[in-house]
Amino acid sequence: MHPPATSGRSGPEVLVLADGDELAGAAAYRAAATLRAAVDRRGTAHAMFATGNSQLRFVDALVDPARDIPWGDVVVFHMDEYVGIGPDHPASFERWIRERMTERVRPRAAHYLHGTAEPDAECARYAGLLSDHPLDLCCLGIGENGHLAFNDPGVADFADTMDVRVVELDDACRRQQVGEGHFATDADVPRRAMTVTVPALLRAERVLAVVPEARKAVPVHDALCGPVTEACPASALQRTPHATLFLDPDSAARL
Repeated sequence: MHPPATSGRSGPEVLVLADGDELAGAAAYRAAATLRAAVDRRGTAHAMFATGNSQLRFVDALVDPARDIPWGDVVVFHMDEYVGIGPDHPASFERWIRERMTERVRPRAAHYLHGTAEPDAECARYAGLLSDHPLDLCCLGIGENGHLAFNDPGVADFADTMDVRVVELDDACRRQQVGEGHFATDADVPRRAMTVTVPALLRAERVLAVVPEARKAVPVHDALCGPVTEACPASALQRTPHATLFLDPDSAARL
């Protein structure tokens, strides 16, 4: 049985599930329902997905054929990419989405940020695609430094007028990439990336934050219990009533 949800009139729904597997299943159930509803309503669904180790169980649960998602009517986006990283680099987020999602379910289309393209032009191209495909669903995580996508403290802008931009990655973000095993040392992590901005992420009709693991306990606390501030980009979720946060006992430990 799922525990009761908590929500406020202007804040997100928060669910604390029994463990990581139940979290992944609950988030996949909600995501699948959102995708099916969009296809029923409009004939297609537009969805954006985070990458990274914290999303692995969720994505595995989502692409399970038992979810009965009409993937042939779904257009897939991802959130960010390192500047200078090619699509077959082991740390490429395009590769992550391709291998763990699109090659398994064959969506109608999949759009990627290309790390080897000229960055500003690539951001403009991707922003145009997002304008043409308003998001029905955005499934994101919360970084160890509180980031959403690659909107780190210091570069996140809650009033950003751009939908996709080039950013400098902070040291905590780059250390997380090493800690997750994507790069051998901090020096190997690119210093710049392209990212979908906070307003563009949270503009989706439904936002699901999939946030397991003890290493996320502090940023989850700061996001939900601290001030709404760009020093903790995920605190923007406090003003996102169409969001649901899926937590496990470890990530919710400080709430």
